[in-house]
Amino acid sequence: MKIALLGYGKMGHEVERIALAKGHEIVVTIDNDQEWIERAELLKKAEVAIEFSQPDQAFNNISRCFDLHLPIVVGTTAWYDRLDEVKKRCLEEKQSLFYAPNFSIGMNMVFRMNKELARFAEKYGYSVSLAETHHIHKLDKPSGTAAKLANDIIAESSRYQCWSINEPYPADTLPIEVTREGEVFGIHSVTAQSDADRITLTHEAFSREGLAQGALAAATFLMGKVGVFTMEDLF
Repeated sequence: MKIALLGYGKMGHEVERIALAKGHEIVVTIDNDQEWIERAELLKKAEVAIEFSQPDQAFNNISRCFDLHLPIVVGTTAWYDRLDEVKKRCLEEKQSLFYAPNFSIGMNMVFRMNKELARFAEKYGYSVSLAETHHIHKLDKPSGTAAKLANDIIAESSRYQCWSINEPYPADTLPIEVTREGEVFGIHSVTAQSDADRITLTHEAFSREGLAQGALAAATFLMGKVGVFTMEDLF
């Protein structure tokens, strides 16, 4: 594949490393508005864009790719307040979008197990809580991954109506404990507890490699397709 990297921070560099090792070509990297102008011709050579930028840049990056009818894989989170708008344009214009709060194959298996745990907790009266830890450079709180875990739990629950990262937690609020420390790549835990026992489901990322591998798998999957896709479609 001929790939454009939108966002050239640590994740962008990791995607580049894995992509080159797999025999793909990085035709351009774009990290700011000036580079969008300076590297416009190079961008036209790309077959797909992989986007890991910042929350305040993601929507514009998606829109620019749509302007070029360039398929785009989006790993940035915290822009989902505009997701409906993006989906609408994507479908109306027959564009190609793949988005996910987490591209790790392992984490996506945890998403599936989390839904099952949520159904169990609802049936047997367990209380549920979440905790997530990331490096100090991560901007969004909670992570998009934690938000998805929480929303999936709420969808199965008659007890929880919303989630929050701020104490105190009302009875109908699913608590999420957020920690930012060091260079932690990402730890997410879901705990279901009763008077009798505790069940904990945890995923810990050791590096950014799993995210990069998943994003490249998504890009390969997206080639030749039209519409909006997620990791559920990839699986």
